[in-house]
Amino acid sequence: MIPAPALEIAVLVLGMILLLGEAFARESDRRIFAIAGILGLAAVLLASFFLAPAPAPATQGFWSFYGADALAIFFKRFALVTTILVLVMAIDYTPVLQAGVAGARRQAGLGEFFTLPIFTCAGLMWMASAIDFVMIFVSLELVAISFYVLVSFTRRNPLTLEAGVKYLILSALSTGFLVYGITWIFGLTGETNLSRIGLALTTSNIDRVPILFGFALVLVALGFKIAAVPFQIWVPDVYQGAPTPVTAFLSVGSKAAGFVVLLRVLTPFLVLPEVGRLLVGIAALTLIYGNFAALPQSNLKRLLAYSSIAHAGYLLVGVVALSGTSVAFYLVAYLLMTLLCFAVLIAVGNSAGDQIEDYAGLAKRSPFLAFALLIGMIALAGVPFTAGFLGKFFIFDAAIRQHQTLLLVIGVITVGCGFYYYLKVVRAMYWLEPTTAEPLAVSALSRLTMTGLIAAIIILGIYPQPILNALR
Repeated sequence: MIPAPALEIAVLVLGMILLLGEAFARESDRRIFAIAGILGLAAVLLASFFLAPAPAPATQGFWSFYGADALAIFFKRFALVTTILVLVMAIDYTPVLQAGVAGARRQAGLGEFFTLPIFTCAGLMWMASAIDFVMIFVSLELVAISFYVLVSFTRRNPLTLEAGVKYLILSALSTGFLVYGITWIFGLTGETNLSRIGLALTTSNIDRVPILFGFALVLVALGFKIAAVPFQIWVPDVYQGAPTPVTAFLSVGSKAAGFVVLLRVLTPFLVLPEVGRLLVGIAALTLIYGNFAALPQSNLKRLLAYSSIAHAGYLLVGVVALSGTSVAFYLVAYLLMTLLCFAVLIAVGNSAGDQIEDYAGLAKRSPFLAFALLIGMIALAGVPFTAGFLGKFFIFDAAIRQHQTLLLVIGVITVGCGFYYYLKVVRAMYWLEPTTAEPLAVSALSRLTMTGLIAAIIILGIYPQPILNALR
């Protein structure tokens, strides 16, 4: 049996081995490092099913910082699967990357681009197990520093440089809010462990105003990570300017880790009634802004950026309803739908652009890619018999059980908005004439990956039990 912390250690060792190998490798195809990373992460994923039982949470020592409950193990696997799929997309993105990385050699920079997501994955896995503010801060910084480099990797692209600067400045600002919030909470409770903070809030006579202020500062930092309103200002420009595989990683991996941390941080503060009302307001604003701002978009990456904000709103409804299971299932559905859309975007974007009009007549140029994007879009919209529909169903069911009528009404209305902006992409693919008759080539690995994502979206839309059982 394998102890749970060995998973993160194995991922870090894998990343360091690949980085050292890339540094000393001669002129060769650097895509071999992406394939090695995929195989290594797949081995770690397999090992995650043979974990030793985790000890009970302790008040001192390592296990007071690190938790290995069912939720943590589930999100570790989530991070591993996400990173594997991102590396598959990165292989197809190689031609674009070679044109955007400064360097005399043809393979310059590719090895680092394939290795950095592995270190990001290690940070995401630590975040899933973090039950202490110190561990939360360290893991967040490991993820953030990796994303700083990845977002601005194609340095010859002005949009990428703009995205990198905005992400760096605003992420550093959010880190400042996090540290300041932790300082306030520690000063009032004398604790950084989340369970001991909850105990102090229920047994000690602590002034509610400063503890709420400290929690609000922490919420600002986590709101940045999950792209919740009003902390979403960075999302459209960063999503548009970053390399497409990095955009997909930001949209799925960073958001999932942010929500699992939010679920853990929220638990000790639920004794304060103001916390619930604050989250209801943020969820409502996020739903309204994300969906209505997506309506006029003509760039597909920006549309998916505002869509990401909207889906953060639906996930916040699940958080407000205190339903970790519905949040986890929705994140799995969102992983499948979003990565499928970005995989198609990479395949098409290598020869065209990111505008919706560039997808005109895609059904005639590549019926497979058009069908894949069709499934991704209708699942994001919430059409029945897809994972996206069941994800929204579980979220709304949890809202009904907790009597969150306002969020339920806003959620149903904004789902209708989603049908409009998602289906206009489908209209372009199937109803408009193509601007060129040149067919699009799809690699065997990408075709296999997209087929698997399509199958998973449909299967989980009919039979969600595998995910629900994994959370027990």
